[in-house]
Amino acid sequence: METTRQNKISRLLQKELSEIFLAQTRKTHGTIVSVSIVRISPDLSIAKVYLSIFPSEKAQATIDSINASAREIRYELAQKVRFQLRKIPELRFYLDDSLDYIDKIDNLLHQ
Repeated sequence: METTRQNKISRLLQKELSEIFLAQTRKTHGTIVSVSIVRISPDLSIAKVYLSIFPSEKAQATIDSINASAREIRYELAQKVRFQLRKIPELRFYLDDSLDYIDKIDNLLHQ
């Protein structure tokens, strides 16, 4: 069960990371990256960030690229939240494929 502090930090990180990815995806035409959910560890040292990527064909390559530049993203995040957080958690990015799963179930039900 997450504490109130974990929830507040998760929402803050989700908002700020969404803005960072929005600025980056404006440069890469044809790919949309959105932050689905952020889960933070109880000691506030690790943040698991789940990303939805459209189109899903480019998802794995995009996640690999984002994981390769995680340090730069963490630095940019630190610049945005430096007055709210003392220590910026380590970022780990994962693919959120729940929309693909819902679409697959929907297609199976229509058959």
